[in-house]
Amino acid sequence: MCGIVAYVGPKDTVGVLVDGLKRLEYRGYDSSGIAVFKGDKIELRRSVGKLHKLCTELDKKPLDGNIGIGHTRWATHGRPSEQNAHPHIEGGVAVVHNGIIENYLALKEELMAEGAKFKSETDTEILSHLICREIKKGRSLVEAVRASVKLVKGTYALAAMCESEPDRIVGARMECPLILGIGDGESVLSSDIPAILNITRKALFLKDGEMVTITKQGAQVETFEGVKVDRSPTVVNWSPIMAEKNGYRHFMLKEIFEQPRAITDTFRGIVTEETGDVFLNKFDIPLEDIKRIYLVACGTSWHAALVGKFLIEEFFQVPTEVDLASEFRYRSPLVDKNCLVISVSQSGETADTLAAVKECKRKGARTISICNVMESSLTRETEWSFMTHAGPEIGVASTKAFTTQLTAFYLLALYMGRRSGRVSTDAAVALVQELVRLPKKLDQVLEQAPAIESLAKKYFHLRDFIYLGRGLNYPIALEGALKLKEISYIHAEGYAAGEMKHGPIALIDENMPVVAMAPRDASYPKMLGNMEEVKARGGRLIAIVNDGDTEACQKADDLICVPEASSHLMPIIMSVPLQLLAYHIAVLKGTDVDQPRNLAKSVTVE
Repeated sequence: MCGIVAYVGPKDTVGVLVDGLKRLEYRGYDSSGIAVFKGDKIELRRSVGKLHKLCTELDKKPLDGNIGIGHTRWATHGRPSEQNAHPHIEGGVAVVHNGIIENYLALKEELMAEGAKFKSETDTEILSHLICREIKKGRSLVEAVRASVKLVKGTYALAAMCESEPDRIVGARMECPLILGIGDGESVLSSDIPAILNITRKALFLKDGEMVTITKQGAQVETFEGVKVDRSPTVVNWSPIMAEKNGYRHFMLKEIFEQPRAITDTFRGIVTEETGDVFLNKFDIPLEDIKRIYLVACGTSWHAALVGKFLIEEFFQVPTEVDLASEFRYRSPLVDKNCLVISVSQSGETADTLAAVKECKRKGARTISICNVMESSLTRETEWSFMTHAGPEIGVASTKAFTTQLTAFYLLALYMGRRSGRVSTDAAVALVQELVRLPKKLDQVLEQAPAIESLAKKYFHLRDFIYLGRGLNYPIALEGALKLKEISYIHAEGYAAGEMKHGPIALIDENMPVVAMAPRDASYPKMLGNMEEVKARGGRLIAIVNDGDTEACQKADDLICVPEASSHLMPIIMSVPLQLLAYHIAVLKGTDVDQPRNLAKSVTVE
């Protein structure tokens, strides 16, 4: 939810911290701050609002040093304010923190009874007081952090430094991401990969219950019990330029245009066109034992799971349920050893999804995940992971992560169908060949961006939209509506088109645009009927149809034409014009496209 950066090394620490925070600002932008050693004293700068306000503060009151910590915040405990911004300092101890301390009120009462004075409304300030108390007992910083986290219940990634040991920073992790970047004579801690790439590509992903101490001499990882950890770093292949805009106005637009490449990277090397085979390395779950499948996810990933249900039930023919992870574990799900639970999360750090997986494991279910971030909490929690290859997704509204999740479900369902013998060789060959042709078809859709921008100018002033789809495209109606409301703040709802007559039709008039997905598939005649119903009520109809369609164009006010493809892949093709429409409407309305209000990229708290 929040972003952490900490650095020890020869470079300009303030520059490193600010650069890292810029790359992490998608994780939170209510406030930001840095703390840097100047000699043996810690100096602090904090600011409310987006990072540029902190940069302005630093221009007014410059800092320098070679050890420091930084933070960009998405508020959970305490409103956005300078007092609630991180780092928090108490008695020469500075702390930045991501997560939620569940027992902070009890700890606060205990500390206040001992005479502690609190300056903020945050749970994080508890950590600075706890660590300070332990240091006053004569403990070293690493010992103080170890003793303090053992008192804490909840989730956290933290970085701390203290004036009694001005040569080091100590980090700790419990159910929130914390990455150690290992450079040449320098070390960096971060909440996500992009913030370390200008320093190093060597990354060590801390596990729950691990701590790290970084100094100029290097880094030492150990458990909360003090056992040293000897684990080799991972080489990250993402280049720093992948996390930049590359000339696009917004990250979201750049990421929309990256989708053909991201989808190609997701299937490259694991499919064979000649035989229709899908190769999933180290997947060893006995599918013959699986009697039911649960798909758990949140937000956009939940929409991907809805498509995944269609694909898995058609190709694998095993009953499949889709659940919101935030509700799943509270309804006593009937999960046992014959169930396969597939969790989906772009970041792999979504708290509700992780909690659902843990509950399923407790009940004996087999678990796999679809994720975009290597070594994330979700990939470590599940038995096997399908890694999408979207690369860093900076825009809060998911685009390429969503379509690579759809690609992953397509491949996973096909793999299951092939292994179970329920998909023939001929059918599999055709399905794989369709997938291989998909990126070029997406390029054709992206060529229509100027036309979609013109369409946006016609509709951006309206306040309400309805999105309609059937079958595999019903979840895309939900996703299209979500994209519009996320970034433009226009009210939008997605519906299964057959349900329109059961309520939503009452809303339709000349001020209610209806976006209808009508590819030439089995439900096409039914969609034409739904479109006719919209026009009969005076609705304004935007139809997304296949190239060469002659029937739908007679009913729609505006058309977006997309290439034909297998019905199983049309959800991916349909997603792209909806993303572009939402993007251009948001730009015309002047909203913050990459960082919409009240949203953060990774929801790492429940």
